[in-house]
Amino acid sequence: MSDTLPTQERASQSSIMDGNSFRKSNIGLLSPGDQELVERRDRSLGTSYRLFYQRPVHAERALGCYIYDDEGRRFLDAYNNVASVGHANPRIVEAVSAQLATLNTHTRYLQEGILSYSEQLLATFPAHIDRLMFTNSGSESNDLAIRVARLWTGGQGVVVTAEAYHGTTELLSRGSPAISGGFPDDPTVRVIAAPDSYRVEADDLGVWFAEQVRVAFDDLIANGITPAAFLADAIFSSDGIFPAPTGYLQPVIDVVHEYGALFIADEVQPGFVRTGETFWGFMRHGVEADLVTTGKPMGNGVPVAALAGRAEIIGRFGDEIPYFNTFGGNSVSIAAAQAVLDFIQDENLLEHVGRIGALLKQRISDAVAPYAYADDVRGVGLYIGVEIVLEGTTEPDSRRALAIVNAMRERQVLISVAGPGNNVLKIRPPLVFGEEELELFMDSFAAVLAEVAG
Repeated sequence: MSDTLPTQERASQSSIMDGNSFRKSNIGLLSPGDQELVERRDRSLGTSYRLFYQRPVHAERALGCYIYDDEGRRFLDAYNNVASVGHANPRIVEAVSAQLATLNTHTRYLQEGILSYSEQLLATFPAHIDRLMFTNSGSESNDLAIRVARLWTGGQGVVVTAEAYHGTTELLSRGSPAISGGFPDDPTVRVIAAPDSYRVEADDLGVWFAEQVRVAFDDLIANGITPAAFLADAIFSSDGIFPAPTGYLQPVIDVVHEYGALFIADEVQPGFVRTGETFWGFMRHGVEADLVTTGKPMGNGVPVAALAGRAEIIGRFGDEIPYFNTFGGNSVSIAAAQAVLDFIQDENLLEHVGRIGALLKQRISDAVAPYAYADDVRGVGLYIGVEIVLEGTTEPDSRRALAIVNAMRERQVLISVAGPGNNVLKIRPPLVFGEEELELFMDSFAAVLAEVAG
């Protein structure tokens, strides 16, 4: 395992992978048993793998918003969007178990389950999004979306933001600058500045951002490359969490469509009511997505994902390109996805996330107000970022941010960091995060803010 360093010391490293990673030089902080597990990982697993935190958590089991370690200690999970409706949610466990004991096969057979789920999921989208293709991960969905967009437009050019992360396939790695030192140059990809509402000085952030897209498309054309897509998640999560002001994406998508390109809305992060305002993140801005991709939260940890889009766009791809995904849309994964969607709607999680998220953001804002190093709180629903900076500046302070993250871990509360400077505290709990969890979080957060203030 590599002895990874903070971004300020090794700028070429991946922010999304190395920002909050365990450093082998800290192995002495671990128990003998955990040290042995680290050594076994080194002997068995590829070196790409990372552990989180200065002292990694030895996870044994989980339930709801909590993870329990090998000694029975309970950790409040304020970071996990994979177990979107809670770890080991009984409804998902029951649905998966029942389906696994009945049938698990692919989409070449007629099955009621995949159709019922598709109809229910499509009803959450605007009417023009009316077809689905199932995959296993957000990476596969984004990869497929780019292939579909390139066929539809006849172009190759893709525009992404400066710290975007969209997936792990060979194609997607070329559109994921957050991989940083490993980000391969691709003549068909243009990288633009993120809509950093904290640092960009512009009268209208949407107009400013639209101009970045226009310049990127013009540069593609000047190099003989026709624009195909603008790929983005609507809260720019890896870039540092920029969901506001609501509506600022409209001028951007107008430019995308002006150039004949498609807007691919990556909803792995903001989708499935995460924002507490709309079911899908892009819908907050009133914009028209052409293709929408989903991933991790869709199955609460069971691998299932999808590409949604306009019938004519999806249909042309199906007519011209042979495509089949053996496990995409398999019976068990669809059962998990169905149980997640039912739970979200039955429990009215959209309203819950909006209410709890607004309260959490306000409490966090109040808590950081006395500290000059915490200069901006932003977010929507249960996705909140806190900008940690060198006092009196807007310069990222990754050292203090990581000190906060690790101090929270020592108090058995799990968060992480985002942004190119690894300095934005990323607070992203499961959607079932409630008032009891909010109070537990705030007790630790307030204490840690004071602890690192010196």
